[in-house]
Formats: sequence, structure tokens, C-alpha cells
Amino acid sequence: MKKKSNARGALIAAIAVAAVCLAGLCLWTFVFDGNLPAQPTAASVPVSVSSSAAPESVSEPEPEPVVTTLHVSASGDNLIHLGLYLEAARRANNNGYDFTGLYENVAPFYQDYDVNWINQETLVTDEYEPSSYPMFCSPAALGQHMYDIGFRVFALSNNHSYDKGAGGIAATRRFWASMPEDTVTTGLFAGESDYSNIPVQEVNGVTIAYLAYTEHTNGLPTPSGAEANVIYTSEESVIQSQIELANTMADVVVVGVHWGTENSHFINDAQRALGQKIADWGADIIIGTHPHVVQGIDTLTSADGRSVPIAYSLGNFVSLQEQRDNLIGIVLTYDITKTTQPDGSSETAVGNVKAHPVVMYYDSSWSNASVYFLRDYTDALASSHRSSGLTPAYAQSIVKEYIPAEYLVLD
Repeated sequence: MKKKSNARGALIAAIAVAAVCLAGLCLWTFVFDGNLPAQPTAASVPVSVSSSAAPESVSEPEPEPVVTTLHVSASGDNLIHLGLYLEAARRANNNGYDFTGLYENVAPFYQDYDVNWINQETLVTDEYEPSSYPMFCSPAALGQHMYDIGFRVFALSNNHSYDKGAGGIAATRRFWASMPEDTVTTGLFAGESDYSNIPVQEVNGVTIAYLAYTEHTNGLPTPSGAEANVIYTSEESVIQSQIELANTMADVVVVGVHWGTENSHFINDAQRALGQKIADWGADIIIGTHPHVVQGIDTLTSADGRSVPIAYSLGNFVSLQEQRDNLIGIVLTYDITKTTQPDGSSETAVGNVKAHPVVMYYDSSWSNASVYFLRDYTDALASSHRSSGLTPAYAQSIVKEYIPAEYLVLD
């Protein structure tokens, strides 16, 4: 209310002042007969310039590139011998198979990676009874457990791909097709007409193409009537065509090769020659398996000047082989970094390649089998290992001898 009264008084005073001014103006006009001084024109009015400049418009910040990094792992031969699936059956009270104990000491590691790749050395299906050397077949529970651990990419091209003939190929393909849709398999193709159907995985906006080849299939030819086949390393024109096509489909091309001399740490000339060709044809990383022991890691320079990491052999991941060196492997890790510019163009690089050694343990009765990272493998475990002399110190000496220090992770 008080504010309203003060406003009314001010209005009355303003009217009175206006009346006085109007009277004065009339008197002035009457006295001087209307000869008022000329009114100034707009041009003659001085213009005052403000001392402060007008505010400048704020420019938009330049768009920044978007950088995406994926952390990737690759594990060696998942070789399921008789004792491993029998122990899994015992753990499940002979009501199926429980493979938890075999991988429980390494399983948490894979949760930290965006992509986990593995060479699945054996057929996987429940349509055939499990079997071991020399014709392998593993229960479906194995593949399901690998998925539960975090593996999503399974390389199926190896020397045991034809172990159960045409029926085994069809059965293992049916199993993998029954898995969740983010499961990726590579290495078995439904004839030449299928060679262009290269599996591509997308993770956080990064696309990855996967290819896998094998040097041989233990002398077994492609089975008559088989619905799918491997591609041999001798089929170089096919491999080149697939890698070149894969480069048009994905940011990164990962090539797995099952090759080399069994039980030998030494890289042979055929591996070196084909590895260089695969790099030249456009692979971004090459992952070798098959020798059942570790072989070296290197970085090749491709024909177009790219740096292409190559691991010639990861060795075994799990197995019940008896020789000490067969029980030492590596899990390879690397980063894929994609940089996307504001105009949509992008560049992708593979780097930060590391090797994490693993040791396969089982006791004198072939029981309590489990794979450990070397950093977790103790002298106490070594003292009860069936393979005499597989101490932590011995395992360290092997990986230090064959894996260059810049790649090796021991802690």
C-alpha cells in the first residue's frame, strides 16, 4: 500500500510542473511573435561516442576429434584333453560339465577388456560324445563357459577342424549359431561363394574384421559333403582377396594363423614369409597359434609403411600336455585406437602390445587342473605339479628368452 501512495503523489507533482512549463512557453511565443531560434538539425547535433567498445561476438570453439580406444586380448590354444572334460564332469556330479575350476584363476582378467579372442582348438558340440587326442570334440558347456568368462571371438580354423568329418563341422557350426548374437566365429566358410562373408564386429563405434587360416588339417582333406571348409595358408590368392575386402568393411583387420613347427620355439621361414605378405595385404595385427609353445613377437613394416604387430605363437592356453614348455603360454593384449575427425574421416592404429605369461597346472593324478598367470604361479604349486621342474623361475626363463622385453609383463 505504501508504494501505491507515493506513486500517486509523484504523478500530481509532475502534472503541476508540466502546466507551469506550458504557460511559460505560450508567453515566450507571444512576446517574440513566434520568431523562435532555428531548431538544430540532426547533422548539427554533436554525437557522443561511448568510451567502451561494443561487445564482440563470441566465436564457436573448433570441433575436436573423437578418440575411441578398445582394449583387446587374445588367448592361445584351448585344447581340451580327456582329463579336463572328465574333471569338469566330476565337478558337475556327472550331470553335465562344470569348467569353472579350469579357468577361475584367470577369468577376472578378461572383464577388463572390450574384446576377447581365443583359438578354439577343438570342435564344440553335444551332438557327439566328448573325445580327446587325436580326434578332439568338447562338450557344449565348454563354449558356453568361455562366453560367460567374456570371450566373444572364436577362431575355428586349425588342424583339428576336420576331426569329426562333415558331421562334426555341421554340428559345431550349429552350436556356435545357437550362442548369443554377439558371438563371432571365423575360419569356417561355406564354400567359395561364402568367402566374401567376412565376420565384422562393432564395439563402441569401432569395426573389426576377423579372418583365420590353418597350415594343415593333420592330413585330412575337406570331408565329402561338408557344409563348410577351412582356408589353407597355401591359398595365398584367397587370403589376399579376403584381407583386401576386409579392409573395405572394417576399421581394423585381425588375422589368426595356425602355423609353424610343433613344440619349437623357433619361427620358421614359411611363417616369416607369409606373415610379411599378410601385413602387406592389409592386416593390422597377426596372431599365431599351433606350435603349443611360445614364439616371438615382432612389429613388421607393411608395404604401405604401417606398423603391424605379429605374435608368431601364443602357445597353449589350457591342455594336459606333459612337457614343461607346452604348459607355458601367453595372453596377448593390445589397444585399438580410432581417431575420428569432425569431417567424418578417421584413422585407426594398433599399439600397446603386451604379453602376459600363463602356466597350466595339474597335479600328479592329472587333477585340479587350472591355468594361472605366471605372476600367480607359486613354488608351492610347482612342487605338486605333475610336470617336474615347471617352476616359476623356469617359466620366467622361457618367456624372457623368446619374448622381447618391451612386450613382456611379469607382474
